Amino acid sequence: MRSDHRTLALTVVVGGFLLGFVDFVWIKSVPYPFAELGNSTATWAVAAFAFGYWVRSGRVRPALGAAVLLVVAVPSYYLAATLVQGDDLSVVWAPTSLVWMVFGVLAGVVFGTGGTWAREKGWRQVVGIALPAAVFFEEAARFARRANDPNYPSGSGWNVAIDVALGVLVVVLIGRTSRQRALALAVALPLAMTIFIGFAVAGGY
Repeated sequence: MRSDHRTLALTVVVGGFLLGFVDFVWIKSVPYPFAELGNSTATWAVAAFAFGYWVRSGRVRPALGAAVLLVVAVPSYYLAATLVQGDDLSVVWAPTSLVWMVFGVLAGVVFGTGGTWAREKGWRQVVGIALPAAVFFEEAARFARRANDPNYPSGSGWNVAIDVALGVLVVVLIGRTSRQRALALAVALPLAMTIFIGFAVAGGY
C-alpha cells in the first residue's frame, strides 16, 4: 500500500509538471489551430479525468490527486514561459496564477471523480463518460461565440470542429456500448451548458 501511495504521489507531481511544461511548449511550437489545444481549459480538465480513470476507484485519491496535478501544472506552465521566452518568474505567484490554481482544485475534484465514475455502472457511469465530452463541447461554444470578434484570430471554426470531434471521440473510446455512448452524448449537452454558464459567471477565465 505504501508503494502504491508513492507511485500515486510521483505520478501526480511528474504528471502535473509535464502537463504545464509541455502545454506551454505545445502552444509555442505547434501551428494554429492545433496550438489552441495547449491553450485549452478542456485539455487540462481531461488530463484530470484521465488521472481519475487511471486510479480506477475510490473517492479521495482520484479527486485529491487530480486537484494536485492541476495545481502543480500552473507554476510549471509559467516556469516554461520563463525558460522558453524569458518571462518574469514572479508571475508564478501572481494573483492570476493563484486564481488558476483555485480553478485547478475545483476541476481536479470534479473531473478526477468523473474519471472513476466512468468505470462504474448506472447513471454515474453515464455522467462520468459525458464529462470530458461536455468540457470540449463547452469550449467549442466559446470558440463559436468568438468567431466574429476581431480581437481573436480568424479561423475559430476550425477550433469548434476540433473540440466537437474530440468530445465525440472520447465518448466513443470510453463508452462500452452504443447505448452508453448515445446517453453520454445526450447528457454532455446540458453539462456543457452548465460549464459555459460557470465560465461566464467567473468572468471568462
